[in-house]
Amino acid sequence: MFESDGDPAASGPGRGRKTFGVPVLVGAVLTAGLLGGVTAAGAGGLLEAPSVSTAAPAASVPEQVVVNSADNAMDVSAAAKKASPSVVTISAASGNVGGTGSGIILDSQGHILTNTHVVTLDGQAATATIEVRTNDGKVYQGTVVGTDPLSDLAVVKIDAADLVPAALGDSSKVNVGDTAIAIGAPLGLQGTVTDGIVSALSRTISIASSAAPDTSGSTGSNGRRFRYAPPNGSQNSSGAGQADISINVLQTDAAINPGNSGGPLLNVSGEVIGVNVAIASAGATTADTQSGSIGVGFSIPINNAQRISREIIATGSATHGQLGASVAPQAAGTGSQFTVGAQVSGVTAGSAAEKAGIRKGDVITGIGGRTVQDAEELTSAVSEQPAGATVKVTLLRGGKEQKLDVTLGTAPKA
Repeated sequence: MFESDGDPAASGPGRGRKTFGVPVLVGAVLTAGLLGGVTAAGAGGLLEAPSVSTAAPAASVPEQVVVNSADNAMDVSAAAKKASPSVVTISAASGNVGGTGSGIILDSQGHILTNTHVVTLDGQAATATIEVRTNDGKVYQGTVVGTDPLSDLAVVKIDAADLVPAALGDSSKVNVGDTAIAIGAPLGLQGTVTDGIVSALSRTISIASSAAPDTSGSTGSNGRRFRYAPPNGSQNSSGAGQADISINVLQTDAAINPGNSGGPLLNVSGEVIGVNVAIASAGATTADTQSGSIGVGFSIPINNAQRISREIIATGSATHGQLGASVAPQAAGTGSQFTVGAQVSGVTAGSAAEKAGIRKGDVITGIGGRTVQDAEELTSAVSEQPAGATVKVTLLRGGKEQKLDVTLGTAPKA
C-alpha cells in the first residue's frame, strides 16, 4: 500500500460523552486545504450521551419508521421501513470518555458492521465497553470481533435472537443521481431517516486516524487532506499518534450528522450501498469550529465493506494490498500536454512494484479498473484490494501507455 504524509492535526480540549459525527454545537476538527474540512461522521463532541448500562434508558422509547398511509408512502418510506430493523445504535465508553454511533446487522449470528472510530473512540480506547441498542429498544452488551483502521471498518457481535440482517446491495451498480437514504442516530435520535442523492462515485478522501498505523513517508498531497480530532481532544496540537488513511467513498447530499457513523446508506430498494463514515464541514478553521451537515457526506461502498467484514469475521482482521512504491502528484508536461496520474518517485527492493517491472518515473494512471489521478487515489485503490490480489496497472512510460499485471504484497496491520 502507499503511505500518505500529512500536515499535523490539531485537536482541542474537552471532556464528557460524545456523539460520533460532525459537531453542530461543540466540535473538534481541523480544516485542511481550500475545500474546508472533512471529519469522520463520528468524531468530536456534541451532546451528553447516556452512560453504558445493561438496560435501555427509562426515558427512551424505541424509534421505528412509521408508515401511516401505505397507499401514499414514497419509495423512501418503504426503503426506510424495510431497512430500519437492521440498524442499531452503538455506545462505546472508556473511563470518562464515551460516544455513540450506528451499525448494520450483517447476519442472524449477531455480527454488526460499523466504523473503527466508533468502537475505539477515535483511537483512544483499545478495549472500550460496547453497548448495542436494536431497533426494538433492546440493549445488549457487545464485543469487538475485530477492527480495520485502514478502512475505518469494524465488526461487533451481540448475543441476540430474532435479528434481521440487512439486505446488501451492489455498490458497483450505483449511479450519480440515484436516491440515497441514510438511517442512524444523529444527535442520539435513533431511527432518524434522511434522504438525498448520490452526488459522486469513487471519491477519494484522506482522514487523519488515531487508530491507524503510522505509515508516514512517501506520497504527495493533492490538497484534499482532512482531519478529525478525538472525542475528548486528547491528542496534542502536533497531531502525535495520528496517521493518514486514504479511502474510496461514495459522496451523498443525504444529511449525515453526529451519530450516523457506521450506519447505512441505502438505495430505494432498502439495500445497503454504503457505510456512512465522514462529512465535510464549511468554514472550520480551528479544532473548536465546525458545522453540521452541509450536504457533502461520504460513505464506504458496501462491496469493499463486505470484503473487509468477511475477513474480520473469519480471522479477526482484514488484509490490504501493498504496491511498494513511493509516488507523488504528476506535474504538468511539456508544451500543451498535461498528464494526470501518480508519478513513481521510488521503488522498494523486492516489492510487488519491482517484481512487476514498475520503474521510477512511471506515471500510474489506473489500477484494478479504477482511474488514478493523483497519489491519494492510488493509495485508496491499492488499499481496497486484498493482500495477494493480482491487478492490472496502467501506466505511462516515455509517453507510451503500458499495462502490467501486479500481484500485490501485504500492507502492515495496526
